Amino acid sequence: MVRTLTRWNVEDYHRMIESGLLTGRQVELIDGQIINMAPELPIHRVTYRRGVKYLETLLGARAVVFATAPVTLPNDGEPQPDICIAIPPESRYDQRHPEPSDIYWLIEVSNSTLSYDLGDKAKMYAQQKIQEYWVIDISGNQLWVHRQPNNGAYQSVVPFSTGKIRPLALPAVEVEVHLLLH
Repeated sequence: MVRTLTRWNVEDYHRMIESGLLTGRQVELIDGQIINMAPELPIHRVTYRRGVKYLETLLGARAVVFATAPVTLPNDGEPQPDICIAIPPESRYDQRHPEPSDIYWLIEVSNSTLSYDLGDKAKMYAQQKIQEYWVIDISGNQLWVHRQPNNGAYQSVVPFSTGKIRPLALPAVEVEVHLLLH
């Protein structure tokens, strides 16, 4: 007998959330599957919180900075990146989560999930044409910058440990790498 998993869509997932079925569970919808999220250690939390505060101050009204909030992907996905930098105004998202066309760039903070964040998550975001995806590698003290999504993969993946980065969507802005890493 062949067994198959039930594939969930975003609407099913939202109904489960609204009904309370997923209350108290740390999950996200990835390619139609409800996946348990990795437990969060204190260093993970403080790293993304510092990053959110820094980016909110740096970007001001030029972008909306979400922390650990869902983004909706058209392939039955609703992952929760640690940081999402999206097109303003914030009221644009009163009735929905940001979608790929709303996203300037995404950031994942990686403490114990580096291979997943650099592999499967990068592939998922590239497939959805997210123009820029960053991974803060806590243990490696590096920021991995992914750009140029094409054929389901980022064509440019560059690690930084110092310096400044100009986001593609906001080239007048200079993000100080060390302020995201520490």
